[in-house]
Amino acid sequence: FQMKRDSGYSTMTEQQKQEEKLWDAIKMTAYILGTCLLMFTALMNSVSWYMQNTWNISGHFWQTTWLKFYDHFEGNEWTIFLLGAALVPSLAFWCFNGILMVADVTGKPTFITRYRIQLGKNDPVDTKKLRQAIYTVLCNQFFVSFPMLVPMFYIMKWWGNTFSKELPTLQWFLVELSIFTLVEEILFYYTHRLAHLPLLYKHIHKKHHEWTAPIGVVSIYAHPLEHIISNTLPVMTGPMIMGSHIVSIAAWFSLALVTTSISHCGYHLPFLPSPEFHDFHHLKFNQCYGVLGVLDYLHGTDTVFRKTKAYKRHRVLLSLTPLSESIPDAPKKAE
Repeated sequence: FQMKRDSGYSTMTEQQKQEEKLWDAIKMTAYILGTCLLMFTALMNSVSWYMQNTWNISGHFWQTTWLKFYDHFEGNEWTIFLLGAALVPSLAFWCFNGILMVADVTGKPTFITRYRIQLGKNDPVDTKKLRQAIYTVLCNQFFVSFPMLVPMFYIMKWWGNTFSKELPTLQWFLVELSIFTLVEEILFYYTHRLAHLPLLYKHIHKKHHEWTAPIGVVSIYAHPLEHIISNTLPVMTGPMIMGSHIVSIAAWFSLALVTTSISHCGYHLPFLPSPEFHDFHHLKFNQCYGVLGVLDYLHGTDTVFRKTKAYKRHRVLLSLTPLSESIPDAPKKAE
């Protein structure tokens, strides 16, 4: 009987100890989680405060700069529109492509040419072919793009927001940017795919596809009709729908021109968007028609691309090792 009592007492003691341990563990967990939550909240509040403070300061700077710029031109809307919608994007386009063309023609600096996508092509680029491309691009800019800004100017004036003395907030610009990108994706995909119909391809789009291994400047090397429908209208439509501020238009046009130059540049450079998707289109012609690839996925026009090494390389390169080295193409079979 005594042994049973001792055994029961021992079991109760062990159970109490386990309950105490469990309670201690709960208290410790609650303490750690509570401390972490407080630290996280304090950190987030600090970060939010810092970002808000930084945005307020930078916002004030840009607002003041815009007012000085506006006053310098005495509110001349046509001049301001030309500078924002034509000059600034053109400078962005030619400055970026100027650097790429030096690498295309001279093969220097070598750290850029290491990242060539289609190895052995444009190494160096045919200067005669390049001069012809530059001539066509300049004609498209001066005789197609710039005249199209005239009706756009009057549409923007009708909206009445484009030349406001108050700049849009960063949050609103990001909303606009999302809409611009969506509109461009839809319009470019379907007009581009339409341009690949045999009759239109033969007489219009074939010019752009003379470059099976593209370089940056040929992003707007195209037949004038194609330049209007596929290159210019998809980019202009978003701001016209939204009645955007000229600063938003200048930023969007510049971003669109630099982004399409990256897509055509022929180099998969570190920390820049991947050009593998559109480079593959120039290589195969019947794949990858869009900008983002969303509509290609929905319509199944990227199925071949998804089976290739190019698809595996289609990501932002976050190291200095070229993806052509880390993800090389399979060796060609001997004939």
